[in-house]
Amino acid sequence: MAATRLLEDVLAAEPVEVGRKAPIAAHVRAGLDQRLRALRAHEAGTRVGEDPEELHQMRVSVRRMRAMLRSARPFLDREESEPLRAELGWLGRALGPVRDLDVLLERLRAESADLPESERGAAERLISGLDGDYLRARDDMLAALDSDRYDELLERLARATRELPGRDSGADAAAQLRKLVRREFRKLGKAVGALPAEPADAELHALRIDGKRLRYTAELAEPLLGAPVKRLIKATKGFQDVLGEHQDACVAEERIRALLDGLGPRPDASIAFAAGRLVAREEFRKADRRARWPESWEALSSAGDAV
Repeated sequence: MAATRLLEDVLAAEPVEVGRKAPIAAHVRAGLDQRLRALRAHEAGTRVGEDPEELHQMRVSVRRMRAMLRSARPFLDREESEPLRAELGWLGRALGPVRDLDVLLERLRAESADLPESERGAAERLISGLDGDYLRARDDMLAALDSDRYDELLERLARATRELPGRDSGADAAAQLRKLVRREFRKLGKAVGALPAEPADAELHALRIDGKRLRYTAELAEPLLGAPVKRLIKATKGFQDVLGEHQDACVAEERIRALLDGLGPRPDASIAFAAGRLVAREEFRKADRRARWPESWEALSSAGDAV
């Protein structure tokens, strides 16, 4: 895109810094400034598509901006912040399918790389069924990045780094942020407590999303609350990682089965065998992460109690 003057000025200026006693809205503006810079830094690489990490970092920037606006809603002018958060959601959805396929393709090709040589070709023929989906997803993503809507979002983000209005109560910002972190922690604890003895895959995935919200809220609070929140962020990341690996295994298993089904009622026997080997590996990973997530929750719970 042709950068607007405002966007150019924001990116050329020194990063926004705020003092510890600044209102929460000021901390949000500084966070948006930081993540807008990261988004733009990774945009060119995302467009080229040679390094999947570029898209990953661009998507992370979008997610963190959305999460920051969500966490700080009580202290922001929602007429300004909520439409901005909605547009970031649109951008996240445009980036998501390509990133998800990057992860899936890398995973399946790594898994098939150590199969016996006689099975690797069959596995690759199966996995190549995703190539068309990937190309279509990239076309859709690039169309979004080339759109006027994306240009307008960047303009709004640039303005928000300087002008996003707040609704601060005048209370101590650190105390307010601690309340936000504790609220998200309690929500996560309540969700864990409500799980059955054998949670469904979807329930564990929902738990991961709750953990992500806690983590991003804690990241907003870390500059003011220091070491206890830093430990909470680390523990929450470990919790997310275990549940994220479980979800990745669920998705991979589902897609392998769908690819095999797409080959008709009588697929090539070698492809069917390779698919079975890959499914078995994903099932093992699912079982392993199911066994491990309660331990990661205990570590997170201990860190949360100290905030």
